[in-house]
Amino acid sequence: MSLAAIAGDSTGYAIGYHLGPRIFNREDSRLFHKNHLVRTQRFYEKYGAKTIVLARFVPIIRTFAPTVAGVGKMRYRTFLSYNVAGGIGWVASMTLAGFWLGRSIPNIEQNLHWVISIVIVLSFIPIAREWWVARLRKGHAAACRQAGDS
Repeated sequence: MSLAAIAGDSTGYAIGYHLGPRIFNREDSRLFHKNHLVRTQRFYEKYGAKTIVLARFVPIIRTFAPTVAGVGKMRYRTFLSYNVAGGIGWVASMTLAGFWLGRSIPNIEQNLHWVISIVIVLSFIPIAREWWVARLRKGHAAACRQAGDS
């Protein structure tokens, strides 16, 4: 399972790496704007390794993170090392969590929909936190600029 996870993300990286620049060579559009590419490259220079590992645990994000890493031209050697660590860690943790839950909670299979719902909600907490912190920083920066103008 880890090999499949690693191969899947490597394929996503390759797609982003090879097709991403072609998309951004066209005129700017609402979705494919060259400024997005530059911001993506800066983001992956700063947070790329952490993103590749943590994205495994967040639905939707895990689908796009490797492709965006390729578009952002993250070094493949760096990507691969964190891809391997994330792939092994994700499969091991999910397998162990399933084993533990199956052993410790009687009749869990009858309430699996609740477990899935809880996992989905918990996986979005880090995204919501980062969004909130970024929003607070923007507000603080704007307040500082406004105070400097006075």
